[in-house]
Amino acid sequence: MIEKIKSLSKDTLIYGTNTIVGRFLGFFLVPFYTNKFLPDEYGIITIIYSYIAILNVFFSIGLESGFMKFYSTLEVGSKKENFSNPYFIVLANSFFLSILIYIFSPELTRIFQVRADYAYLIEYSAVILFFDTIVLIPFAYLRLINKARSFAGIKIVNITLNVALNILLILYFKLGIEAVFISNLISSAVTFLMLFPVLKENLTFAFNKELVKELLRFSIPYIPAGIAANIVQIIDRPILKYLTDDNTVGVYTANYKLGIFMMLIVSMFEFAWRPFFLNNAAEPDAKKLFSKILTVFVAAASVVFIVLTVFIENIVKFDLPFNIHLIGKAYWSGLEIVPVILFAYLLYGMYINFMAGIYIEKKTKYLPLITGLGAIVNIISNFILIPHLSYMGAAVSTLASYFVMMAGIYVISQKFYKINYEFKKLASIFSALILITASYLIIEQNIKMYWMLKSLFPAAFVLFIYFSGIFNRNLLKKIS
Repeated sequence: MIEKIKSLSKDTLIYGTNTIVGRFLGFFLVPFYTNKFLPDEYGIITIIYSYIAILNVFFSIGLESGFMKFYSTLEVGSKKENFSNPYFIVLANSFFLSILIYIFSPELTRIFQVRADYAYLIEYSAVILFFDTIVLIPFAYLRLINKARSFAGIKIVNITLNVALNILLILYFKLGIEAVFISNLISSAVTFLMLFPVLKENLTFAFNKELVKELLRFSIPYIPAGIAANIVQIIDRPILKYLTDDNTVGVYTANYKLGIFMMLIVSMFEFAWRPFFLNNAAEPDAKKLFSKILTVFVAAASVVFIVLTVFIENIVKFDLPFNIHLIGKAYWSGLEIVPVILFAYLLYGMYINFMAGIYIEKKTKYLPLITGLGAIVNIISNFILIPHLSYMGAAVSTLASYFVMMAGIYVISQKFYKINYEFKKLASIFSALILITASYLIIEQNIKMYWMLKSLFPAAFVLFIYFSGIFNRNLLKKIS
């Protein structure tokens, strides 16, 4: 078991090192945008990208997950058939949808909540969606065959090119928000070209009717599930726009994106986790292994949470070169939502962990129910809370929906794939986290604290984890 946990840790770090580099290159655009664009301009960008996220589900139709499941087991068909059949379905579907969006872009401006003169941005979005979708299966293939470095390397090239083009087009060519979409489009097209050798190596025109049938049966539930999951992630911005204005959306989104620090941990884990549990599901100690991994994940994510909660204001307000900050001063009023978003992502990480049982037992039909419930909670709570709490209401709604999704997937997974999780240890971790975080927030309201004093709070939590007996110290040494 120790070796397997160590293996997962190494895979997570491989994905993580490259993912951190890539994410931070991408995150560089947040201070760049927030120092160059007014909040209402940034709000337009985020609204359109919110709808792009929803449309991604209709483009991929869940076949990325179906591909990973059936390619890893080869239950039906050959390797090339398991690659090619889902790929050609995704290619045809994304091409058809992109053409529709491009043609009807003027009519779609009202749905996208932008002015009619921004129709050209929707045209860019249609082409971006096409290129981003047709690389999903090649990227999933690299994950399955443990090509973590190739996977992350291509991602980094994509993000680096995107960042460089943004800087060039905005600073030199003065293109404004149009530059954001042009940069994305070019970098997405280049990514496809970089993955073309993967396509050339794996494509076949052989059609396997039984495989397609099984793929669709497994993957189709991901469409409503994916729509609901994306609603949880981005519907707060359109609702916030409807109830407030572009300025509020811009402030909220900029601070929401500071959750990237927790999202990095979850993303690192997710990239390594799915291939890991698929490859280890048949092992006799698999359930005990999965239980231990949840405890390790929650402890690590909790450390990240308390460190960022304590220091986020210092990080954001730190003077960077050229007299800029991590996010522009006009956005600082929204910093209060950051701890809420960080904790929401921690719960999402637990959701990812609990997903193993549904995936292994092919019970994906329950995913729409789970994510749909989270989406309903998100929408209702946004409409209730935003009029009273503004963007804090949107943040709390996100937290509530992730909690519902986490609880829902736990209940369903336990029904079909029961795992005895270490609940006493998890309760100890969360109790200490809540107590220390609450102590910091109460004291911070009354006393101005500097770095040295603030550091005592995360240090206290780390010492609690180390000396409380939650983990065997010899085990930690063997994993590290």
